[in-house]
Amino acid sequence: MPGKTSGNHALIYGASGITGWAITNQLLEGYPSPDSFSKVTALTNRPLSAEQALWPKSDKLQIVSGLDLLTEKGQEGLEEEMKSKVKDMETVSHVYFFAYIMDPDPAKEIEINVRLLERAIKAVEHLSNALKFVVLPTGTKAYGVHLIDKFPFTPPLSESLPRIPEPHASEMFYYNQCDILNTLCASKSWSWCEIRPDVIIGFVPNNNIYCLAQALALYLSLYRHINGEGAEVQFPGTEQSYKILSNDSAQDLIAKFSIHYSLNPTLEAGAAFNTADNARASSWSEKWPVICEFFGLKGVGPPAGGSGSQPGDYVQAHLEEWKELETKHGLVGGRVGNDRSFGGFPYFIMTMFNFDRHMDMGKTHKTWGKAKEETDAKGAWWTAFERFRRAKIIP
Repeated sequence: MPGKTSGNHALIYGASGITGWAITNQLLEGYPSPDSFSKVTALTNRPLSAEQALWPKSDKLQIVSGLDLLTEKGQEGLEEEMKSKVKDMETVSHVYFFAYIMDPDPAKEIEINVRLLERAIKAVEHLSNALKFVVLPTGTKAYGVHLIDKFPFTPPLSESLPRIPEPHASEMFYYNQCDILNTLCASKSWSWCEIRPDVIIGFVPNNNIYCLAQALALYLSLYRHINGEGAEVQFPGTEQSYKILSNDSAQDLIAKFSIHYSLNPTLEAGAAFNTADNARASSWSEKWPVICEFFGLKGVGPPAGGSGSQPGDYVQAHLEEWKELETKHGLVGGRVGNDRSFGGFPYFIMTMFNFDRHMDMGKTHKTWGKAKEETDAKGAWWTAFERFRRAKIIP
């Protein structure tokens, strides 16, 4: 007799992003069990096939692309579009909200992202009576890590810490999103939680300037091509940033905890959870050699008083050699030499983050209980690199 399915229907907003991709992937791989969800709906901004995404083949999956959460037709227009495009919309039980629009103006970023979330959740509320749980990602920006020299806390960073001080708190859209979810779920039958990863290590099928693993995969593949196996690669940050302590957040573990807790919520609505590879903080001095080893290279520290090559600058300076690699190995193009390439993200993460910012994982691991999983630098980074290789993004 086949196992009885749960009837749960997962709706993933931003399913082609680093964590949205992983949530979808884990659900299709049957986490936590093959019958946990009957339907999985992946919403993506740009068109994406299951083959491009490297998701397992599954009758549970429907991919819906091009849904405009900010449509000029308003809330009603969005709901009409969702009703027509999303099959079995009335059965959606779990929402994983990973949509985000960046804006350099904090006031605009708050307005846009609060509206995104409010519309998305109200649409599900209005179209489905089955809604049980919403997962919202924030991150260590909730602790003010982006403030660099004004970082207000001493690690380990715990979920019990207060919000960052003004004027910075009023420029942090995460807080506004949390507040709107608390308002929306008041006196309702559904609940929600906030997950707080640090730098997310993972694969993306579409180009993503906030994907550090993609930036390093392209850089180190090219470095190996030009300099050969066994070449030394200096760390692209400083002597100080090479030694600071933090926790990486592997996309698979973020996804697994998010799914687990959404099915087994035990705390109050809006509970926050740090999400990371493991409870032990580590430094780039430990991770960099492991990362470089995947490419047959030897990762070493930065030169005294300086930094190694910046990944984006190095690739830009060797575009012809990269094109050679693409042709030789039949790679998928479009990852370098355009406005969706690298930017300053690797520099920000590997150089400007020059202070300890490790997290306390006690609450998350206690809540996860016997289902708890952990990994290490090799597990997080090499898994991402293998996926980029399978997707023909790197050789």
